[in-house]
Amino acid sequence: MQAASPARVAAFRVLQRVNRKQEHADALLRELASESMHAHDLDLATALVMGVLRWQIRLDTWIRQQLTRPGARLDAPVQVALRLGVFQLKFMDRIPVHAAIHDSVTLCRMAGHGHASRMVNAVLRRLATAPHHEAETMQLAGNAAELAERSAHPAWLVERWVQAFGLEQARWLCEHGQQPPQQTLRLTDVAARSELAAMQIGLEPSLLLSAACKLQMGESALTRIRQSEAWKSGRIRSQDEGSQLVAEIAGHGRRILDFCAAPGGKTMILAERNPGATVDACEVSPARAEAMRSRLRAMQQLPWSQQITVHTVDAATWAGERQWDIVLVDAPCSGTGTIGRNPEIRHRLQPQEFARQAQRQTELLQAAMRASSRRVVYSTCSLEREENEDVVRAALDGQSRWRQVSAAGAMAELLTEGRITTSGVEWLRRGLQADGSLRICIRPDTYGSLIRTDGFYLAILERNS
Repeated sequence: MQAASPARVAAFRVLQRVNRKQEHADALLRELASESMHAHDLDLATALVMGVLRWQIRLDTWIRQQLTRPGARLDAPVQVALRLGVFQLKFMDRIPVHAAIHDSVTLCRMAGHGHASRMVNAVLRRLATAPHHEAETMQLAGNAAELAERSAHPAWLVERWVQAFGLEQARWLCEHGQQPPQQTLRLTDVAARSELAAMQIGLEPSLLLSAACKLQMGESALTRIRQSEAWKSGRIRSQDEGSQLVAEIAGHGRRILDFCAAPGGKTMILAERNPGATVDACEVSPARAEAMRSRLRAMQQLPWSQQITVHTVDAATWAGERQWDIVLVDAPCSGTGTIGRNPEIRHRLQPQEFARQAQRQTELLQAAMRASSRRVVYSTCSLEREENEDVVRAALDGQSRWRQVSAAGAMAELLTEGRITTSGVEWLRRGLQADGSLRICIRPDTYGSLIRTDGFYLAILERNS
């Protein structure tokens, strides 16, 4: 039998590792890129992996409906092979039906499950004759249960969003979670933009941040960029605009502490924003801390890289002996604001996770308040109140020396400095909450289809003088 295509083999192996070892798909796909995979195969493998993870809940429903025993438990490799086949049949019009079916059967045999190949073939052939999925059917969902089914999100999570934000906003969040994320680059100088133009990399200006631009092309273009000198030197970096904004909005200081620093994108912006400042970056994971040090060593010709010192410590205990002007706490969280970028989150997250995360987040924020002489910026990439407003409220409880201030002032400062656009400020103002915090997520408004970021929450605390 003819071998399966390299892209499908790679996608099959990545999906098995995501399911079996709880690894992250984006990191595994970067590994593929480093293996010099052909650009076309890398693009297809990326589309297959991310597409299967985004639509897995619905794919499994279709598969169960075609089984003789719908409740039967499938071996993991067989299920992955079926998901890959069904996704291609339902969502990828350019993939020939015979190629999708043949390669899924081949993958099943390759994994040592030849006994299931006839079943895989039969299920996929039956599904090949069914109508294709229409993405717009999410707009027809009249309640949380229908929206969860049509958007392939966990029912309990969609119900939370409907209760917290209303059906319209929950629908937008689900649609955002089913789309490939906007690839955004951060450029540190004009020369970096010229180098990209010479590489024939298409860019669009950002409507939010002046140092950012949107990449017009796919993962293969980003792979080419990662091989450039501008990337290796740190003058071009890939970072979501919501993530960039968190560091931009932290402000100015001479001594700055980043509580949860790795992989380092926000730390670098803090150093860029504050020439000559001392920036201490804390990371509790030795592997992640060393990866950050290695990244900074490659950027040593940039002046701000010398400002950063990486500490392999738990910042909550280490920071108590010193004082910093600004402390950034980009806390570990559930990541519900990044489901579009990290679709596997929806399959791993459980409702009890929010309370567990909130306890640690509150400890971190309280430690940051003890370590700061002036300002603390707290952020997460979560949309959930337990990890955001409730954490800030708990940390401020009984604290007469601290107050929460509106993010509007920091946004105005960024506009004056030319670091944020007028359209960006207008868009962000719609995310300002009554307490002054900022919730960054896709919204059905004027810029909703033009400014696309991951979902973030941000609160600014200042010490009373």
